[in-house]
Amino acid sequence: MRWSLAMGMLDAIAPSRPRFPHRLATDRRGAAAVEFALGAPLLIMVAVGLMEICSVLFASSLLEGGLREAARAGSTGYTSEDMTREEYIISIVEENTIGLIDLSAGDLSYKVYESFTYANDPREPWVDENDNGMYDSDEDYTDVNGNGAWDPDMGVAGLGGTGDIVLYTIDYDWPLLTGFLSHLIGEGGTIPLRAATIVRNEPFDASSPLTGAGT
Repeated sequence: MRWSLAMGMLDAIAPSRPRFPHRLATDRRGAAAVEFALGAPLLIMVAVGLMEICSVLFASSLLEGGLREAARAGSTGYTSEDMTREEYIISIVEENTIGLIDLSAGDLSYKVYESFTYANDPREPWVDENDNGMYDSDEDYTDVNGNGAWDPDMGVAGLGGTGDIVLYTIDYDWPLLTGFLSHLIGEGGTIPLRAATIVRNEPFDASSPLTGAGT
């Protein structure tokens, strides 16, 4: 009896137990904000990365399609009174890339080869006497382009004439939409793109001021 009374008096005068840890463990207010703060950076990074990759693929597709159309037109030898053959080819690339590719910041080149075989392996043939896979100055070679020296690329710059094999190449640094992932998928905020296609020129009269099939 005395023990029960003593315990009752102790409970009455003793401070109540702290309930804060229990409330903290069961309180769900603000949980959504905390979860968003933890997951948002990753979601943003993934979204930006996908956007950058899609833009690169789109630009690459435009570049390849534009160069293919330009090479097909260039193979006809078409020229006009107010535009050179090269200017006409550049205009086709720009038209098919819908203004997204600035050729003044890129490198559009043309090289003429005697055959598709030479275009696939542009090195002038040589006798690799020591089997090192490289040309040495004392080794015999075939001077395909007739310039008196061995060339790692025997192609001759130009759009070629009737029946010539011409390799069209574009190198372009595509600027990333944001610099957010430049340290992961690009250097200097750009992605290097390259497109190439090879065609045989159609028969045409290069002496005529207006030649080829045109458009």
